[in-house]
Amino acid sequence: MKFFGGKDPTPSSPDEENEEASPSLGLFARMKQAVSRTRESLSTRIEGIAALTRVVDEQDFEALEAALLSSDIGLQTTTAILDALRERALRKDIQGGDELRALLKEQMIAILRAPQGEIPSPETPPKVTFLVGVNGTGKTTTSGKLAAWSRAQGNSVLLCAADTFRAAAIEQLEVWAARSGVEMIKTKHGGDPAAVLYDAISAAKARNIHDLYVDTAGRLHTKTGLMDELDKMRRTAARLIPGAPHEVLLVMDATTGQNGLQQARLFTESAGVTGIVLTKLDGTAKGGIAVAIAKEMNLPVRFVGVGEKMLDLLEFSPEAFVDSLLE
Repeated sequence: MKFFGGKDPTPSSPDEENEEASPSLGLFARMKQAVSRTRESLSTRIEGIAALTRVVDEQDFEALEAALLSSDIGLQTTTAILDALRERALRKDIQGGDELRALLKEQMIAILRAPQGEIPSPETPPKVTFLVGVNGTGKTTTSGKLAAWSRAQGNSVLLCAADTFRAAAIEQLEVWAARSGVEMIKTKHGGDPAAVLYDAISAAKARNIHDLYVDTAGRLHTKTGLMDELDKMRRTAARLIPGAPHEVLLVMDATTGQNGLQQARLFTESAGVTGIVLTKLDGTAKGGIAVAIAKEMNLPVRFVGVGEKMLDLLEFSPEAFVDSLLE
């Protein structure tokens, strides 16, 4: 068992450190900035509808359908939204595009809120969170950013480098541990992930750590050996702490849109996922995938990645997200 902490071996410049330590933008402004590409795509299409002053008709619904599909909300979720709006129009006319936009906001917020239950928390710490997903989605980076987020909440944090399959993952997490000022437990490349998890949980209990984040190896749901390895880790956690892991966060790359959603659906069935971290939201016009996740997977989006800096991970707010898209 090894611990890692201390100063960043490749420190940021003072300006970068100040920017990371005290972001000047509030949640809404940062979310708006992150979804700018999706908003440009969506709003350009909706603007023509919103400018109308007459009663909304079927032609407008068809235009809205095209707009929603363009942002990767997906056919199933788009159909559900349009069915609700058409039902509303049957009961009472929708007076122009502004009212349609307001009703659309209500529908999207309701969909995003639906799976947002109470966040699991153990009676006594540590709270154990697994980060899972396929390679390249940003699990290791997200683990480090979550450590910084938890510290900003005033919690003690420990990182566990359980991705022993990819050699660079351990070194990468070491850098994030240093940057976020937390300790990390690791083993050698190729070591037993369940064994390093055992050490990490034991250390977290002994040190009264509040949050333990576990970076796991990238895997596909079809990789039987790796899925069995993850199941072994789950059993190890449950044996040491009743109810652990308390959260299993699936890290998804927003730029993959609907393609990633299908992969995530299959992965979720195998890994007991409880929530989603949607990364690279700032680099895509497919931000509507967040709505599809909530509707089609019945999972809450817990965090969104909006950049490369330490604090570029935002706790997800349905209201801020939808307002940013449709303001």
